[in-house]
Amino acid sequence: MLKKNIDLCNKKVLITGAAGFIGANLTAQLLRRYESISIIGIDNMNEYYDVTLKEYRLQQINELLKNTSGTFRFIKGNIADKGVIEKLFAEFWPDVVVNLAAQAGVRYSIQNPDAYIEANLIGFYNILEACRHSYDNGMKGVEHLVYASSSSVYGSNKKVPYSTTDKVDNPVSLYAATKKSNELLAHAYSKLYGIPSTGLRFFTVYGPAGRPDMAYFGFTNKLVHNETIKIFNYGNCKRDFTYIDDIVTGIVEVMERGPLPNEDGVRYKVYNIGNNQPENLLDFVEILQDELKRAEVLPADYDFEAHKQLVGMQPGDVEITYADTSELESDFGFKPHTALREGLRRFAEWYKEFY
Repeated sequence: MLKKNIDLCNKKVLITGAAGFIGANLTAQLLRRYESISIIGIDNMNEYYDVTLKEYRLQQINELLKNTSGTFRFIKGNIADKGVIEKLFAEFWPDVVVNLAAQAGVRYSIQNPDAYIEANLIGFYNILEACRHSYDNGMKGVEHLVYASSSSVYGSNKKVPYSTTDKVDNPVSLYAATKKSNELLAHAYSKLYGIPSTGLRFFTVYGPAGRPDMAYFGFTNKLVHNETIKIFNYGNCKRDFTYIDDIVTGIVEVMERGPLPNEDGVRYKVYNIGNNQPENLLDFVEILQDELKRAEVLPADYDFEAHKQLVGMQPGDVEITYADTSELESDFGFKPHTALREGLRRFAEWYKEFY
């Protein structure tokens, strides 16, 4: 296991996408765990999905601040605006940067490619440049850059489970292409400027106050409104679902341990972060509707069979996502522990309370 070489107590941490699902939960866990940590969060609060959810997450963080020694400052801004990022770094000088801001979603990348180029390429480039210049003028540079990649980079690879040693040169969506580009850019900056960077290929993340464009959330909204849900690939898709608390714990473990130099002397690493246990989508939906009934989101006599439709694959989708997380477990001791039913139960209870 890698030794901890970054003590996050009293550190200054920048989190981009701080009002997002993962960003807000990461912020909350850091504030709970580390004394006198100083966090600055940036998010453009775009309307890709209901902004009310993003505001709710920020409100939860503000409530948490009443009982912690850490601080959190939020900036509404776009990481694709270079001036905003330069000003933020000049004022805050973060020790650790976690870049989670991105335009997510495979299908939406077909409809609105501009959003992906702006956020995922230009935005990430601005973060890399700011990290690079944090070493200028005798100032202490960024100790660790952690950034979000995606399981989508594996495209239509047939070999499972997916390993970070697999070739990922054939993306099947623009979203996947931008995430692979992030990894390439991070490697170049690590090589050229000595920025320690770790990329995390996230597999399907779920939980309370998640993204409404994710399948479990979208299914719930449709079932509540008596609409039919479409289950792609005739229910034969498999996804490596990972509960949000487990994912955030993994990110924190990574933040504390900057990568060691590789065989080329570059402090750069990419890991899969997921559950290492793919679930059949049809089974997933069955458990979801059970828990929605239990939480009284749906009536006990709800006819689920009448509200599901098995259909073919969507463009850009893949049949299975399955993470080989052995390297993350070996280096950090990370292993998700939240059972699927337990995680969906927490989501259903939150949904009942929120809506």
